[in-house]
Amino acid sequence: MTTTTLPALRIGFIAIARTTFDMVLAAEIAQSARQHLQTIGEVIGRDTLVTDLSASGEAADNLAHTPLDLLVILQATFADSTMVMRIAQGVDAPLLLWAVPEERSGGRLRLNSLCGVNLAAHALKRAGLRYYYAYAAPDDHAALHKAQSLAQAGRARRLLRDARIGRVGQHPDGFETCIVNEYALARIGVEIHQIELAQVFDAMRSVSAEATANQLQAVSARVAGIAELDAAATHGTLSAYEALRCITQRERLSGLAVRCWPEFFTEMGCAACGALSLLSDSHTPSSCEADVNGTITQLILQWLSGEPAFGADLVSVDATSDTAVLWHCGQAPLAMADPDFQPRGALHSNRKLPLLLEFPLKPGRVTIARLSEATGELRLVIGSGEMQRSESLSFSGTSGVLRFDRPAADVLDTILSEGLEHHLSLTYGDYTLPLRALADMLEIPVLRL
Repeated sequence: MTTTTLPALRIGFIAIARTTFDMVLAAEIAQSARQHLQTIGEVIGRDTLVTDLSASGEAADNLAHTPLDLLVILQATFADSTMVMRIAQGVDAPLLLWAVPEERSGGRLRLNSLCGVNLAAHALKRAGLRYYYAYAAPDDHAALHKAQSLAQAGRARRLLRDARIGRVGQHPDGFETCIVNEYALARIGVEIHQIELAQVFDAMRSVSAEATANQLQAVSARVAGIAELDAAATHGTLSAYEALRCITQRERLSGLAVRCWPEFFTEMGCAACGALSLLSDSHTPSSCEADVNGTITQLILQWLSGEPAFGADLVSVDATSDTAVLWHCGQAPLAMADPDFQPRGALHSNRKLPLLLEFPLKPGRVTIARLSEATGELRLVIGSGEMQRSESLSFSGTSGVLRFDRPAADVLDTILSEGLEHHLSLTYGDYTLPLRALADMLEIPVLRL
């Protein structure tokens, strides 16, 4: 599986006007704006102009109980701030104020839209209410792209409020990068559900031979060399996948952060890596070393892209080629495999047990992110670059050669100087704009890689 069907972006739309201006032109502009917004999502709200405070309250009340990713208030003509304030206070959604330019005709100022947005922006700022703005024609590509990015961020913000991350075990000693701060995460809406390793191991032992056999058949159809690996250990990894999958469904979890070593090796005789790969590939973001913030980052990237995300280590930087290697032992989702390379089953490089999935990452545009707590406060680390096509693996496991949009040496300097966590998450596509908007909505700073 490579993509998931994301719910359509939900965009609330209210066009306000005053009847002393050119109402015919205002209605035409409002209709055009609504039609163009429909190209990026589902537009909800009345399709006639709102012209007084009573009507604006009714329009806001009609949207108040609909989960929205973005609310667009189109200033179809000038109006004072009262209607915007009534709407903004009644609807819980990121707010985009939209003003439209008009022709300098030498005659009547038919709309005076920009001045209306100026009044509204001042009132919102004084009230401590967050807003965004656009000053463009209804068919302006940049304005529509901004609206789409804000709506994508708004959807991620909304979904975070219901996110529930399963934390399996504790992070390993010396891995402060994986410390979880439940209080800070609760502020952005995320709930942590603790699961003990013993619970997972008991569930693994209860997985039926039929269920494991079905998983073996499914994986073998996509991954070479499975039959050559130790059968008991391979079945152990697949039983871990099945057990964690069932726990995720039963506990209504959005993702998993799993203590993968040493107990999976020492007590269950198998690697957790392949199970985490399969879970992420089926859109349950899963990180190793009980890295909750890593899983949340993967979840955000998955919500933005509709594709799986991968949590990786930065293990090599070469200033001469201006490239870096992102790697992990064998847990990248299969959707990220280079199509010119046949994924294969492999052993853990240190523990010499299966099941890991080995392949180079496919080439293409990628977004890098990390919900970081290196300073003791949440920040969103954002980067981007181009994954390069590799003739071979840089290291055993899953890895990709990345050319950041900034010099690789500068990226490394930022990571080490800022003391960032050792896990970075990535997904395919460019989602830097919605990530920046999301950070703003969550009121957390951004650090650019």
